[in-house]
Amino acid sequence: MLEKIFKLRENNTTVRTEVLAGLITFMTMAYILAVNPDILAVSGMPRGGIFVATVLAATVGSALMGLLSNYPFALAPGLGINAFFSYTVVVGMGYSWQFALLAVFMEGFIFLALSVTSVREKIFNSIPAPLKAASAVGIGLFIAFIALQNGKVIVSNDATYLGIVNFHKVEMHTEGVWALFTISGIIITSTLLIKGFKGAMLFGIFGTWLLGIIAEYVGLYVPNSDTGFYSVIPDFSHYTGDLSIAFREFGITCGALFQVDSWTHTVDGAVTGHGFSLIKSLDFFVVMFAFFFVDMFDTLSTLIGVSVKGGFLTPEGKLPRASRALSADAIATSAGAIFGTSTTTTFIESAAGVTIGGRTGLTAISTALLFLSSILFAPIFLSIPSFATTPALFLVGFFMMASITKIDFTKMRDAIPAFVCMMLMPLTYSVSNGIMIGIITYTFINALIGKIKEVHWLMIVLSFVFILKYALM
Repeated sequence: MLEKIFKLRENNTTVRTEVLAGLITFMTMAYILAVNPDILAVSGMPRGGIFVATVLAATVGSALMGLLSNYPFALAPGLGINAFFSYTVVVGMGYSWQFALLAVFMEGFIFLALSVTSVREKIFNSIPAPLKAASAVGIGLFIAFIALQNGKVIVSNDATYLGIVNFHKVEMHTEGVWALFTISGIIITSTLLIKGFKGAMLFGIFGTWLLGIIAEYVGLYVPNSDTGFYSVIPDFSHYTGDLSIAFREFGITCGALFQVDSWTHTVDGAVTGHGFSLIKSLDFFVVMFAFFFVDMFDTLSTLIGVSVKGGFLTPEGKLPRASRALSADAIATSAGAIFGTSTTTTFIESAAGVTIGGRTGLTAISTALLFLSSILFAPIFLSIPSFATTPALFLVGFFMMASITKIDFTKMRDAIPAFVCMMLMPLTYSVSNGIMIGIITYTFINALIGKIKEVHWLMIVLSFVFILKYALM
């Protein structure tokens, strides 16, 4: 049955490889289960309800992707856009979180309409091959950068913005040990990979986590929740009660966007608008457009980068079944809004599963099932420290870098925009910024050297749309 649905032999893969890839992808994404409730709770939403909504959005989104497109891409509520939801739309602009969810829901429908009519697929195909390769490299750099940040190896520095951890100036029982385990995990996992050890990344994650558990038991690592360093030992003592509360709170978030009476706009503590009148406001379309824009180009950039790494693109640079993948992403966005979470999108951590051989939708289905099971085993998944998953993510970044060989650096009119694209992804902390500014650079360079006729008309349109976006938002 699995062979018939996912065409495993045709894609040169096995059930074991796909399930293992799904497990690796899930473990590198599991942090969203803890982080998303923290960020969205700022908007006033109940934390337990957000947790359940996050689980369901990731489950439904990843399952849809696997079944509709047969690609190994996993989805979950996106980082960055959830902060925009809470801090900008709700706290900054004064809209209720229910109304903000409505904007996400509507954005998903627009996204779906563009996917069904193949507009997004045409945009995908219009992007030149050097920029597609650069997206893969940029995502690799971005993933590695995030990994080292989460692993406390790269820290803020007043003089240079960023720097390497100084073990003489940090608390060794928390941040210092965290960074040491990150470095150790990278070395251990790298050694296993070089030796050709099967399941190297998975054993690297569990091995590094085990070191952390031992360190906590002997007092080398001392959790301090006030500074963000939590226990790495699973704790089920209060979980049954917490789970009951979470499901009750899910009853508050699920479907809340359809409660018209809850749509409000508040300024200085006074309600200045409510109900259907808010939909007519310019702010609503600005907010919806902002959600749409970030979602669209984060998704496109991730699909491009991971597809380059997985070898899913045709010789012409097209992605077969692209409209199905994009439709799955769009449906997941609207479904997630109904559950009670901000935009659900394709995760760059999907590259982790692809790197170890995930090639079909069975990888995405495996990730979906693990997300669903996380409701029952949340204490285990939420106690996995970032220093355990960092080695895998860092090495995924290494593997993604291989796509740089597909860029011909002797052709500067292609190579310079590609360089801009790959560098801006980590430096601006945004995948979409990298691809958008890369497109602008590509279009204008080719225009100034008299090669504008060789640029796809959609690239020209996108360039001016992006310029307006940066000018107005």
